[in-house]
Amino acid sequence: MFPSIWLWAPHLAFPLSGNVTQDIAPVERLFGQSADPHAGNPKIEQQAFEVASYGQQLGLITEVLLEIAESTLPNQGEGHHSLQRLRTIRAAIEKLKDTAYDAEVDAMAHKLQTIRRRGGAPAQKLARSLGEP
Repeated sequence: MFPSIWLWAPHLAFPLSGNVTQDIAPVERLFGQSADPHAGNPKIEQQAFEVASYGQQLGLITEVLLEIAESTLPNQGEGHHSLQRLRTIRAAIEKLKDTAYDAEVDAMAHKLQTIRRRGGAPAQKLARSLGEP
C-alpha cells in the first residue's frame, strides 16, 4: 500500500538529472575535420582533405564536366537530362552559398554599426583598423 503522502510528492526531474548515456568511442574528428576515418588510409584522407575539401573537389569536377558535356553531348536524350540536373544542382548550391555569405555580411555590418554606435576606444580602434579618419 502507498503512503498517503505519495499523492502530494510528484517525481520532479531537473535538466541533466535523469539517466545519461555517453558515447566513449575514441574521437577521430577533432575541431570539425570532415575526412572519413574509415575511407582508405585515414592519414592520407585527412591530408587530402586539408589540400581541398570534398566540396572544393566536387566543385572543380562539376565545372570541368559541365564544360566538356556542353560541347560534346547532344541536346536531347538521357545525357542531356542528366546535364540539366547537374546544372540545377550547381545553381542550387551557388544559391545556398550566396545566401550564407549575404547573412554573414549582414551580421558583420550589424556588429560594426553596434560598435560605432557605442563609440569609445573600441570604435576608434575599429576605425583605425579599417583605415577610416
